[in-house]
Amino acid sequence: MEVYSNGKVLLTGEYVILDGALSLATPTKFGQYLRLRESQSNLINWKSINFDGNIWFECLITSDTLKVKSTSSKKISNKLVEIINLIRHYNPTFLKKCGSDISTNLTFEKNLGLGSSSTLISNLSKISGVNPYTLNYKIYKGSGYDIACAESISPILYKLDKDRRTINQVSFKPSFNECIYFVYLNKKQNSFSEIKRYNKDKASISIINEISNITSEILICNSIDGFNKLIEAHELIISKLISKKTIKDVLFKDFDGSIKSLGAWGGDMIMVTSHNNPSGYFKERGYSTIFKFEELLI
Repeated sequence: MEVYSNGKVLLTGEYVILDGALSLATPTKFGQYLRLRESQSNLINWKSINFDGNIWFECLITSDTLKVKSTSSKKISNKLVEIINLIRHYNPTFLKKCGSDISTNLTFEKNLGLGSSSTLISNLSKISGVNPYTLNYKIYKGSGYDIACAESISPILYKLDKDRRTINQVSFKPSFNECIYFVYLNKKQNSFSEIKRYNKDKASISIINEISNITSEILICNSIDGFNKLIEAHELIISKLISKKTIKDVLFKDFDGSIKSLGAWGGDMIMVTSHNNPSGYFKERGYSTIFKFEELLI
């Protein structure tokens, strides 16, 4: 059996998506495969393979008791056992009747922040029949937009309202998309810890409405100058909310263009706008992983 899920990028609404702000997210052209083959052993033989073919995690777990027999990372195998145990709460026979050889294969570098965890949850839900949003929330406490992206064939507008979510597929490919780039900051941010930290300071209704309005305006924006004003306004709002300086103020003050953080601030990727290819600027400063709009987003 083979299943696949898309990676994700949250373009607007970081942090406040948890409070119900209308947010724009998009699946990526990269994702993760999961391949499952039953075996005659009583073990779950698990291998996680990076985009370059190298195994970055592997373990052996007993099928019946989920005892870890061997592992390359105790922290990761413990999390895996936690996920499988949760799945068995809803589907008691999951990976239990016989042994299993399971491999996961990323088509992107695992530290890019494009959804190595969300694509795993999505793939496991497909082979177990358990609701991926339930799994995602109970394990990671996230909004679930990344789960929505995992199966979407287009960008989405995503909105939470208490226990309900509204997901609408939209078109997002601005006429000026050749001016939009994505740069990896050489540091993977821990979204789970950031969510825990943020939950202490909920956004006001005013802030939620401001971000929702920016999201709506970005979708219909037809000029790079207008787009820049919107993402700069978004940055300032979130900067004040979480009491952190914008990434441009911290690292790229002299950059001739606009910069927006994506997801949890302080790591993963940023969105950059520039009339000229900015690759040289960022590579000189040690940031060599750069995507054009069309290279990254579906």
